Amino acid sequence: MIQNISHTARKPSVREDENMIRVCYMPRQYLHSITHSLQNKQSITRNIQRRNQMIKVAFCCHGNICRSTLSESVFTYKVKELGLEDMFLIDSFATSREEIGNPPHRGTVNKLREVGIPLVPHRAKQISLEDYNKFDYIIGMDSYNMRNLNRMLKGDPDGKLYKFLIFAGSDRDIADPWYTGDFDETYRDVTEGCEAFLEY
Repeated sequence: MIQNISHTARKPSVREDENMIRVCYMPRQYLHSITHSLQNKQSITRNIQRRNQMIKVAFCCHGNICRSTLSESVFTYKVKELGLEDMFLIDSFATSREEIGNPPHRGTVNKLREVGIPLVPHRAKQISLEDYNKFDYIIGMDSYNMRNLNRMLKGDPDGKLYKFLIFAGSDRDIADPWYTGDFDETYRDVTEGCEAFLEY
């Protein structure tokens, strides 16, 4: 027979109560978020693997040293986290020739280092019609980029051009940190765009 010891058990101290509450309940605050994140990653992985073909993505901004290189590195990192690097070809380009041959801006490099995302080595290059034919998605950062891309790529006859945050349900621009100096805001917008695009 099992003895009922509920009345004889020592009552925990206030400190022990606090510790038990901390141990028992703190993980529950994150359980739903973690579970949802895991299920979301699994869903993304399945959806992409079903396509059974490489997805070719080109990120574009004015100079190809700030936003597009940041996007290339962040997206590459997220794809590798999902184990899908063999399913993607990822690159970035400029609409102008102003920074051709230059490496990513130090603000981009510093922000990536701060958040622990590896920088994808890159030298700025201008997008061409040959690139248009090669890639499935050509993603501009703002309305100015989109106008230039449409002009340079003959009006986008195959419907490959997308403004980045459209995937997140927004038509807003990703501000150019070359002018704003705010790489934190740009990183947040780029991350939002990358996550939404993966779910697209």
